[in-house]
Amino acid sequence: MKKQTLRTWAKMALTLALLSSLAVCAWAQTPKRLLVVSVTKGFRHDVIPSADQMLADLAQMCGKFTVDYVRTDDDMSKKMTTEALKDYDGVVFNNTTGDLPIPDPDAFLEWIKSGKAFIGLHAAADTLPNFPAYTEMLGAHFKTHEAQVEVEALNQDPYHPATRNWGPCIRVFDEIYQFKDFHRDQVHGLLTMDKHPNSKIPGDYPISWCKAYGQGRVFYTSLGHRIDVVNPNTPADYQRLNSPEVALEYRQHVLGGILWALGIEEGSAEPQSTAYSVNPRERREGFEPLFDGVDLSGWHLRHADGRDSWSVQDGMLVNQVTKDEHGTDLVSDRKFKDFTVRYEYMIPKGANSGFYLRGRYEIQILDDYPGHSLSPTSDGSFYNFAAPSSFASREPGRWNQVEATIRGNRATVILNHVKIHDDVELTRPTGGQLDNDVDQPGPIFLQGDHGCVAFRNIRIKGLN
Repeated sequence: MKKQTLRTWAKMALTLALLSSLAVCAWAQTPKRLLVVSVTKGFRHDVIPSADQMLADLAQMCGKFTVDYVRTDDDMSKKMTTEALKDYDGVVFNNTTGDLPIPDPDAFLEWIKSGKAFIGLHAAADTLPNFPAYTEMLGAHFKTHEAQVEVEALNQDPYHPATRNWGPCIRVFDEIYQFKDFHRDQVHGLLTMDKHPNSKIPGDYPISWCKAYGQGRVFYTSLGHRIDVVNPNTPADYQRLNSPEVALEYRQHVLGGILWALGIEEGSAEPQSTAYSVNPRERREGFEPLFDGVDLSGWHLRHADGRDSWSVQDGMLVNQVTKDEHGTDLVSDRKFKDFTVRYEYMIPKGANSGFYLRGRYEIQILDDYPGHSLSPTSDGSFYNFAAPSSFASREPGRWNQVEATIRGNRATVILNHVKIHDDVELTRPTGGQLDNDVDQPGPIFLQGDHGCVAFRNIRIKGLN
């Protein structure tokens, strides 16, 4: 089948999905009323007219809500008074910025709390910087962004109206915000990234979320900076970096968020737990978590006075250091003799770390993708001792899965389902070890003094 035909079918499928979402609105009686605010006191985004039109299109197609606009200070002084807001069921902040002249900001937030909807698009997070109560309502505040980039956003709730039409992830080229004053335990995540959008350093980088606010509902998405993200019919003279299908997907995302915030469709607003527990099969096999996904309980810094470079972010154990910094190794409180340990790790480009068995034998973690040569210092090697038998590592920014078993002084390692060490005899520590007591139990330790790395799903089973 030709590519053009495939694109046509893909567009038709997405259009049908959007129409399916809109079909929810067929039983509407009295449409809800939304007030769309696009006043700016800081940077003004050129996407605002396109987003205004998108909201009008969705309202017309859906029939479940109508839109009215606040585009000037005068509009705001008339339509956002305490009395005027009684005529509306919710508000959309369409790329608002700066200190908006809302007649009574506190009363505005109380209005939302009373059971109204708040929908924030992109720069809504760069609004009212001197009004902390607004940030608390929204769930975060804009901190910075870097160059526009294509990212892979992870779907955290495939059942929510705002994200149920997507698979496990979406790809979009956009300006990706970073936030301050964000607390994952206070929001329900919808879209996120497990790495920095530009540097790909592991970490928690939220993109979209929702939350309860009193009796009200808040939906926010940081996507939508670019016109070709918002408008499937972007003008030909605009440098298009997203397909029309991306814009159709984005419209489903926003529509679902609106319908949820207005109470027309249901979906969870409960914060997701990041706690890790082994699956039932592994539990029956005897595995138990070594990292709980919540905090650093059960772990300590190798050097108490060392730089505390480790943190827990959205269920990940993350070591973040700059090129001019050194972090500190992280050591498990518990010690083990013979065991099987399973874990996942992810690194950015140029990274260097390690996973130590008994605190003495380092399984090297290194960005040498795509692994043209194998050596005792390659990724997956027992550092400076034994080269992996084959290269099985994934490119930086992807999670790798490891299973390592050690009995006595012999070890086997499976990386991404490939056995790279088969019953290797470890005749000495591999360097950087905690001690030389090779016949004694020892802890797991994670190298943190060289570079950035993230671990997750660390579980261990003792062997008799």
